[in-house]
Amino acid sequence: MSRFRIENDSLGEVKVPVDALWGANTQRALENRVSRYEFHREFLVNLAMIKKYAGEVNSELGLIDHETGEAISRASDEVINGLHFSQFPLDVFQTGSGTSINMNMNEVIARIASRITGKKIHPNDHVNLCQSSNDTVKSAFLITVRTELDKLLDSLNRLSLTFQKKSEEFSDVIKVGRTHLMDAVPITLGMEFSSYREQIELCAEEIKGRFHELEMLPLGGTAVGTGINAHPEFGERVIEKISEHTGISFRPSRNRFYALATNDTMAGVMASLNRIAMSMMKISNDIRLMASGPRAGLGEIKLPEIQPGSSIMAGKVNPVIPEIMIQVCAYIMGNTTAVSIAGQSGLFDLHVMTPFSGYIILESIQILKNSMDLMNEKCISGIKANRERCQELVEKSLMLATPLSGIIGYDKTAEVVKKAEETGKGIMDIVVEEGLLSPEKARELLNPENMLRPGLFKSA
Repeated sequence: MSRFRIENDSLGEVKVPVDALWGANTQRALENRVSRYEFHREFLVNLAMIKKYAGEVNSELGLIDHETGEAISRASDEVINGLHFSQFPLDVFQTGSGTSINMNMNEVIARIASRITGKKIHPNDHVNLCQSSNDTVKSAFLITVRTELDKLLDSLNRLSLTFQKKSEEFSDVIKVGRTHLMDAVPITLGMEFSSYREQIELCAEEIKGRFHELEMLPLGGTAVGTGINAHPEFGERVIEKISEHTGISFRPSRNRFYALATNDTMAGVMASLNRIAMSMMKISNDIRLMASGPRAGLGEIKLPEIQPGSSIMAGKVNPVIPEIMIQVCAYIMGNTTAVSIAGQSGLFDLHVMTPFSGYIILESIQILKNSMDLMNEKCISGIKANRERCQELVEKSLMLATPLSGIIGYDKTAEVVKKAEETGKGIMDIVVEEGLLSPEKARELLNPENMLRPGLFKSA
C-alpha cells in the first residue's frame, strides 16, 4: 500500500504523506528545510484564531455559506486546542512573507473542514478568503508578541518586587561603593538593590509603551495594503472578534501600507528586549562580583547554593544562575542585531523577513521570561548579606577621607589618603595624629553612616 497520496497545485503533482493533513504547498516548502527551527505553538494558535474568525466573518458577509464558515471555525478550534501541532513542520526560514506557513495552516484547516462537511473546502478560496499571507502572518505575529509580552511583564514585575524587598532588607548594610571598579564613598547594599529595582521598573514601562503599536493589525490590507480581493468590512470585523476573544484592544492599522512594508514595530520591541538584557547583564555581573570568594574575593553577599561548581575542586560552588542569565543576555543582544538587519529588508511594499524576525522575537521573549523567573526564584530572593565582611571593607576604605575635602581642602585630603595607603594606617588615625581634627570631630566626620546623605562639614 502506498504511503503517499498525489496532490496537485499550479506547478503540477506532488507526493504528500498519506496521513498528513497538509497539501501540496506545504509539501513543497517542507522539502526546503535548512534548520530545526519551527514556529512557536503560540503563533500557530493565533494564526488559527485569525482563520476561525475569518471564516465566521466571511459567512456573516455572505461570501461563503454558513456550513462552510462553521466548518472552518470548528477546524480552526481543533488547531487552537492543540490537536494538530504535528501538522505544522515547516522551517522558520522560508519565503519572507510567510506564505508557506499561511498555506500550511490553510491546507490543514481545509482538510479538517472537508471531513466535517463531507464536501470540498478549498484552502485558498474558502479558508484564505479576503486574506493574503502578507497581512495574515504579520497580524498573527503582532498578536502573539503582544500577548507574550504580557507574560514577560508579569516576570519583570515579580523581579522588581523582589528587588524592592531586598532593598528594604539591606537598607542598613553599609558597604564600600565602587566606581571604575575602585573603592569609592560608602553606600548601602539596599541602595544598590534599589538601583536594580529601578532598572527593571523602567524596562517594564518601556515594554508597556510598545503595546500601542503592536495592537494595530493590518488585516484586510491583503497583499500591499490596498485591500484588493477583501470585503471592505472584513478586516475590522475580524479584529473586533480577536479583541473580544483576547481582551486586548486590537484595532486596524492606521496605515496598512506602512504595516506591511516595514518591520519597525517589531524592531522596536526587540530594542526593548535588548534593554532588559543589558540591565540583567549588569545586575548579574554585579551580583557575581559581590558574591566572589568566598574567602579570596569580595564576599559581600552570599548566593543560594544551587549545584556543585567543579568536577575537580571539591566543595566549590559557582554562581550558576547569574551565569545562565548573562549567557541569555548575550543571546538576546545577538538577536537584536539580527532583527535590526532584518528590519532593513522591507523592500518597497513588503517586509520579507517576517517569519524569521517574528520567530526570533518570540524566542527572545520566552527565554528572557524563563531566565528572569529562574534568577528571581533561585538567586535574588535567597541572597543574604555578609554584614561582617561589608563592615570590614568599609573600615579599610581610603575613600572615607572624602568628607575631609570640605574642611582641609582637596590637596591636603589627598596627602592624608596617600599617607594612609603607604603606612597601612586608617584615615581617622592619620587626621588625629597630625592634629587636623579632634578625635570627636574625626569620629563624627568619618562615620560612614553620615556619608549616606547630602551635606558637608564646613568647620573642624
